[in-house]
Amino acid sequence: MTKDQTHHRTHLFTLRLWPETKGDDQVEWRGKVQHVLSGEARYFRRWSELRAFVRECLPAWEMEKGERNEGNRRTKNM
Repeated sequence: MTKDQTHHRTHLFTLRLWPETKGDDQVEWRGKVQHVLSGEARYFRRWSELRAFVRECLPAWEMEKGERNEGNRRTKNM
Protein backbone atom coordinates (compact mmCIF):
# COMPACT_ATOMS: atom_id res chain seq x y z
CA MET A 1 0.00 0.00 0.00
CA THR A 2 1.32 3.46 -0.79
CA LYS A 3 1.40 6.21 1.79
CA ASP A 4 -1.42 8.09 0.02
CA GLN A 5 -3.68 5.05 0.15
CA THR A 6 -3.27 4.62 3.91
CA HIS A 7 -4.68 8.07 4.77
CA HIS A 8 -8.24 7.53 3.59
CA ARG A 9 -10.94 7.71 6.24
CA THR A 10 -12.93 4.94 4.61
CA HIS A 11 -11.83 1.64 3.16
CA LEU A 12 -13.61 -0.46 0.59
CA PHE A 13 -13.24 -4.22 0.42
CA THR A 14 -14.75 -6.78 -1.90
CA LEU A 15 -15.57 -10.17 -0.47
CA ARG A 16 -16.25 -13.32 -2.45
CA LEU A 17 -17.41 -16.54 -0.83
CA TRP A 18 -17.97 -19.95 -2.41
CA PRO A 19 -18.50 -23.52 -1.21
CA GLU A 20 -15.99 -26.23 -2.05
CA THR A 21 -16.94 -29.85 -1.74
CA LYS A 22 -14.50 -31.96 0.25
CA GLY A 23 -14.51 -35.71 0.55
CA ASP A 24 -17.55 -37.42 2.12
CA ASP A 25 -19.88 -34.75 0.66
CA GLN A 26 -18.69 -32.17 3.19
CA VAL A 27 -18.67 -28.53 2.16
CA GLU A 28 -16.03 -26.02 3.18
CA TRP A 29 -16.49 -22.31 2.57
CA ARG A 30 -13.61 -20.44 0.96
CA GLY A 31 -13.20 -16.76 0.34
CA LYS A 32 -11.25 -13.96 -1.23
CA VAL A 33 -11.06 -10.45 0.18
CA GLN A 34 -9.59 -7.53 -1.71
CA HIS A 35 -8.74 -4.05 -0.49
CA VAL A 36 -10.03 -1.94 -3.37
CA LEU A 37 -7.72 1.07 -2.87
CA SER A 38 -4.50 -0.95 -2.94
CA GLY A 39 -5.64 -3.93 -5.00
CA GLU A 40 -4.08 -6.24 -2.42
CA ALA A 41 -6.02 -9.50 -2.02
CA ARG A 42 -5.97 -12.60 0.17
CA TYR A 43 -7.63 -15.97 -0.06
CA PHE A 44 -8.86 -17.51 3.17
CA ARG A 45 -10.54 -20.54 4.69
CA ARG A 46 -11.10 -19.20 8.20
CA TRP A 47 -12.83 -16.02 9.36
CA SER A 48 -9.78 -15.23 11.51
CA GLU A 49 -7.70 -14.92 8.32
CA LEU A 50 -10.23 -12.45 6.89
CA ARG A 51 -10.16 -10.37 10.09
CA ALA A 52 -6.34 -10.36 10.14
CA PHE A 53 -6.15 -9.05 6.58
CA VAL A 54 -8.65 -6.27 7.23
CA ARG A 55 -6.74 -5.24 10.35
CA GLU A 56 -3.51 -5.10 8.32
CA CYS A 57 -5.16 -2.63 5.97
CA LEU A 58 -6.43 -0.38 8.76
CA PRO A 59 -3.50 0.47 11.07
CA ALA A 60 -3.03 3.93 9.57
CA TRP A 61 -6.73 4.59 10.03
CA GLU A 62 -6.60 3.40 13.63
CA MET A 63 -3.57 5.60 14.31
CA GLU A 64 -5.30 8.57 12.70
CA LYS A 65 -8.41 7.91 14.79
CA GLY A 66 -6.26 7.84 17.94
CA GLU A 67 -4.62 11.13 16.98
CA ARG A 68 -8.06 12.74 16.52
CA ASN A 69 -9.12 11.51 19.94
CA GLU A 70 -5.87 12.80 21.46
CA GLY A 71 -6.45 16.18 19.79
CA ASN A 72 -9.94 16.31 21.29
CA ARG A 73 -8.51 15.66 24.74
CA ARG A 74 -5.94 18.45 24.31
CA THR A 75 -8.65 20.89 23.23
CA LYS A 76 -10.81 20.02 26.23
CA ASN A 77 -7.88 20.45 28.62
CA MET A 78 -7.03 23.98 27.34
